[in-house]
Amino acid sequence: MTTYGRIARTAGGGSMTSQSITGILGKAYKNGKKTIPFHRIVYADGRVWLDNKHRNERLKLYKKEGILIGEKGRIKNFREVLLEFK
Repeated sequence: MTTYGRIARTAGGGSMTSQSITGILGKAYKNGKKTIPFHRIVYADGRVWLDNKHRNERLKLYKKEGILIGEKGRIKNFREVLLEFK
């Protein structure tokens, strides 16, 4: 698991770059990169993005990967599973 901000900073972007990550990865997906693990990119506070279309699929993936999701859509074990780029 990582955050939009961590990806942005690792790629050399500034503070507003994290808002572009979804768009950039979405374009890559539309251009054929179908293996992007979108479910592993979360908000800085550990919230996951669950829309009606992808909710069940993502919850199954989280469970399979040992990611514990709380009632408010936040990862319970966030610090344990968070990837810090070096």
